[in-house]
Amino acid sequence: MRFARIAGGALAAVAITVLPIDALADHDSPWMVRARAIGVLPQEDAEVMPIGGNVEIDDSLVPELDVTYFFDENWAAELVLAVTPHEAKHKPTNLDLGDVWLLPPTLTLQYHFAPDDDTIRPYLGAGVNYTVFFNVDDGPLTVNYSNEFGFALQAGFDIPLENGWSINADVKKIFLSTDVSVVGVARAEVEINPWIVGLGVGYRY
Repeated sequence: MRFARIAGGALAAVAITVLPIDALADHDSPWMVRARAIGVLPQEDAEVMPIGGNVEIDDSLVPELDVTYFFDENWAAELVLAVTPHEAKHKPTNLDLGDVWLLPPTLTLQYHFAPDDDTIRPYLGAGVNYTVFFNVDDGPLTVNYSNEFGFALQAGFDIPLENGWSINADVKKIFLSTDVSVVGVARAEVEINPWIVGLGVGYRY
C-alpha cells in the first residue's frame, strides 16, 4: 500500500505539472479509445514452502479496452481494462493450483513523441497496476491468491489513418507478485511479472 500511495502520488504530481491545456492542435477532442487483442505472458518465479519447486502459469489471449486522455499534445494518461484467465500448476509435481481470473486495471502516464506525425506516433509510459484475483476454481485443493499493487512500464505506437482512426501496437511489462496459499499443503510468494503484448485499433473523437 505504501508503494501504491507513493507511485500514485508521483503520477498525480506529473499530471498536475502538465495539466494546463493550451491547445490540442488539430485534434478535436482530448479523448481516445482503443480496442486491442492482448497476449498476457507471465514470467513466473516462485518460492514454494515447505515443498520447494516452482509455479507455472499459462499464457492468455483476450480482448482489451483502454481509454486515453490527452492533457496536451504530448502528455496523456491511459486506463487499461481487461480480464484474463490463467491456469496454475506446481512444478515438478504438476499439482493443480486451480484456474483463476485476473482483473488488472492499469493506469499509465504517457509521453507521445510525435503526436501529429502522418506516419507513426510513438510513446512511452509508466504507471501503477492493481490486480484482483477472482472466480478461483480450486480443483482438488483450496487455493487463495492475494490482491496486489504493481508497477508498469509501457512502449507503443499509433499509425494514423483517416477520420480519427489509427492502428496501435503496445507492449507493457507489469512487475507483479502475489501470495498464494494452498490450504493444508503449501504457501508461495509468486512473481508473475507478465509481458502484455497488444495489437488493435484506436479512435480519437
